Amino acid sequence: MLHIIQNDPEVPPGSITDGLNIPYLLHHPYRDGRLPHVEDISALIVLGGAMGANDDFKHPFLVDLKQLIRQVVAAGTPYLGVCLGGQLLAAALGAKVVSSRWEEIGHFSAALTDEGRRDRLFAGIPPEFLTFQWHHDSFDIPAGGVLLASSAACPHQAFRVGGSAWGVQFHPEVTEDIIRCWCGWDRSTAARTEEFAAGFNANNDNYQAMVRQLTRNFLSTVIPRPSA
Repeated sequence: MLHIIQNDPEVPPGSITDGLNIPYLLHHPYRDGRLPHVEDISALIVLGGAMGANDDFKHPFLVDLKQLIRQVVAAGTPYLGVCLGGQLLAAALGAKVVSSRWEEIGHFSAALTDEGRRDRLFAGIPPEFLTFQWHHDSFDIPAGGVLLASSAACPHQAFRVGGSAWGVQFHPEVTEDIIRCWCGWDRSTAARTEEFAAGFNANNDNYQAMVRQLTRNFLSTVIPRPSA
């Protein structure tokens, strides 16, 4: 079964789960500390959050989550990490996650690398595509990882480790409601709420097409587990 980890009450799966035609379980470890067992996972999506990937002291569940990510990668189970989820993938595999580096908030173009154009996660996605970004931290690429996408401000936008684990820095899941919620986190972004919402609505068709294709590509990597 597909499992989705929501790390923050204000960072839900959004449009990732819209129209999803397979069963999934959504977990809230920030609330109860509970995570799925690796043997029960056919695919794992880990979402973003306002915390950092190294904030283990403030958010103890991150320790167990990074251990689960290592187990998922070792098992070859498909993994998709979104923003913090991508940073957690990098951190779990020994790469640095750096605070206040390559920050982006708003709508930015990202471009696929040559490897990204060949990667199955980005099949059917244009070589240059619009993203919504909300991050202050950024990941280094783990040893053995492959850089798949970059932007002008943040050269590490997406990477793959092995054949089935991906981390992306951008937020394919956002909706207008999510963007409006996040804008309320800070006075400077609150002043730009209508700007960000208008930008999203003007490009909603492109955003929805991208998230559908990305999700479809990711789920195509899932090999159904045989029935007992």
